[in-house]
Amino acid sequence: MTAELNKKPGLETLRAAISRLEGHSDRRRRMLPFGVCEIDSRLPGGGLALGALHEVAGGGNDALHSAAAGQFCAGIAARTRGKVLWIVTRQDVFAPSLKQVGLSARRTIFVEATSDVDVLACFEEGLRHGGLGAVVAEVARLSMTASRRLQLAAETSGSLGIAIRRWRRQTDAADFGQPTASVTRWRVSVLPSVPLPVPGVGRPRWLLELIRARAGECADFEVEACDGKGRLSLSAALADRPDQETTWTRRAHA
Repeated sequence: MTAELNKKPGLETLRAAISRLEGHSDRRRRMLPFGVCEIDSRLPGGGLALGALHEVAGGGNDALHSAAAGQFCAGIAARTRGKVLWIVTRQDVFAPSLKQVGLSARRTIFVEATSDVDVLACFEEGLRHGGLGAVVAEVARLSMTASRRLQLAAETSGSLGIAIRRWRRQTDAADFGQPTASVTRWRVSVLPSVPLPVPGVGRPRWLLELIRARAGECADFEVEACDGKGRLSLSAALADRPDQETTWTRRAHA
């Protein structure tokens, strides 16, 4: 027992040294859970890391998927505390759609930049400020060097950084596959709404793809879009589906 206790501090010291060499902060990160077990269980720490950089892109180059990606980011930002800085290069952000997922205009500071260089400069300054709940920036290209600066700024202040990757041409989307220092990388695609028993439009649905998670797992989720408090939920069809392992067990014993 004494030998085991003596080994543990050495192991923790080694882990801390590796973390410092990789450029990670020694401070324990705070988490922002989605509140959906299926999603949170795939993320280290059980949620989206605050004080970190995350990337989000739409499933296509059209306005529909871009709007879904923006609403996904707004729903996350809505659940943080403090003001939200939103940096754009195009004046096409529809404020009522952000309010629909819980992010009010009174909490949001919009900044328009003329180029990716200006966006990244504002992005970094916003993250270093430390008084913001989240900083969201629309950017086409994100190099490893730029992402490392953003990640370091987020770690220093504890603010949440979200880079929405938007491209004017689909050919530019290949840059999304390049490595960056972001902690997670997501893609959001629009799915058909579930038919209602009465005339009307059902709650929007998304295909949410967790493409990369540092020290985590990749996964796909069919979800219902963020509600008025910025919260996702599993698609009703998936939530009501019996557990596959349980179903197989029942059939085996039949």
